[in-house]
Amino acid sequence: MTGVADPPALEVDHVSAAYGPYRALFDVSFTVPAAGITALLGSNGAGKSTVARVVTGLLPSSAGSIRLSGADITGQPAYKIARAGSAHVPEGRGVFADLTVEENLKVSFNQRLGRRAVADALLRAYQAFPILGTRRKQQGGTLSGGEQRILSLAKVLIAPPRLLVADEISLGLAPLMIDAVYDGLQRINEAGTALLIVEQQVDRVLERAQTAVVLEHGAVAYDGPANGALAAVEGVLASRGDRITGSVPSGDPSTGEGPAPANRS
Repeated sequence: MTGVADPPALEVDHVSAAYGPYRALFDVSFTVPAAGITALLGSNGAGKSTVARVVTGLLPSSAGSIRLSGADITGQPAYKIARAGSAHVPEGRGVFADLTVEENLKVSFNQRLGRRAVADALLRAYQAFPILGTRRKQQGGTLSGGEQRILSLAKVLIAPPRLLVADEISLGLAPLMIDAVYDGLQRINEAGTALLIVEQQVDRVLERAQTAVVLEHGAVAYDGPANGALAAVEGVLASRGDRITGSVPSGDPSTGEGPAPANRS
């Protein structure tokens, strides 16, 4: 008797979305395999962060459906999607600046695991990320950008969700800190969490991902194995007269994403 395979961690089925009158996503479809790693690539304004917001409930879709581990979450608010097993590490740092490292962790662990489990969760967090142990009494806002992102990942690793959406998590970091962040993502994946990694550091993410999606002007330009994504990105950039190096060229780093034009040929 054969076992039944787990449903995909995430299914995005013909999804469109808009910011008011400005259409941002056009009929986007892709899946993130259960316990897999999917890279979401594209230049600034292609729609990557919009996808991250839509699948985690921060922005409503205007068409299509979204499923989390087989359950329909279309139109549900962010807190219900989080309860269903999704976590979102947004672009930026995502920590409480005025709380210490330990207080940040305690708030998260108490909410996710309950008060009795907090002490054990803290111990495991410091074992997984020793740098946090040395900074435990330091305010979150005084950590470096990379350390703040590691703090965000520690909150997730100790109570792994079904799906983690990591949005531009390496943005602005030094290479050594990017390595540390990706090591943290790898640990989360090894604990059974599927990852959707929104990234402009193409070479970094494709080293880890099994599948990849490339967006251009809010639509899917490529959806397939990660080892075929680089050629797809190069093709998109070539059509724009750009040239790829180690990352996809970005626009305004203060926004990280912008809506696509309302009219589409």
